Amino acid sequence: MAFYNPNIHPASEYKKRRDEQKQLCATWNIPFTELSYDPENWLQTTLPYKDEPERGARCSVCFELRLKKVMDYAKANGFAAVASVLGVSRWKNLAQVNAAAARASAKTGVPYLEIEGRKHGMQEARLALIKELGLYNQDYCGCVYSMRTSR
Repeated sequence: MAFYNPNIHPASEYKKRRDEQKQLCATWNIPFTELSYDPENWLQTTLPYKDEPERGARCSVCFELRLKKVMDYAKANGFAAVASVLGVSRWKNLAQVNAAAARASAKTGVPYLEIEGRKHGMQEARLALIKELGLYNQDYCGCVYSMRTSR
């Protein structure tokens, strides 16, 4: 599992999400890799889109940046494909995530496995798992822009 989320703000929120993901991976014996946390680069890349609404062009830029980084890591480390939990997030537009992933895949040559995590009881299973394991259920996507509109 590669954790790459330079969009998460503030740093304390990043650490909370990273540490929980790391613990969950340890519980299920899944290797965990943290890629660099570079919020300055993310902010510079998304700043031209700061006034875009949630699910607007800024999100597309963010998804592509993050997915390309993970695909570069996957390619360098011999992984055959990449998938993402972005397709499960209630905060995100699945078609937008898949389009950004397709662009990143075209740039890297690493296939993207689309996940539809909101149908067939997946949302209910997600909520049950959150309750069962006492997981943190964030109330915004993580970025400074979504934080200002959700709180």
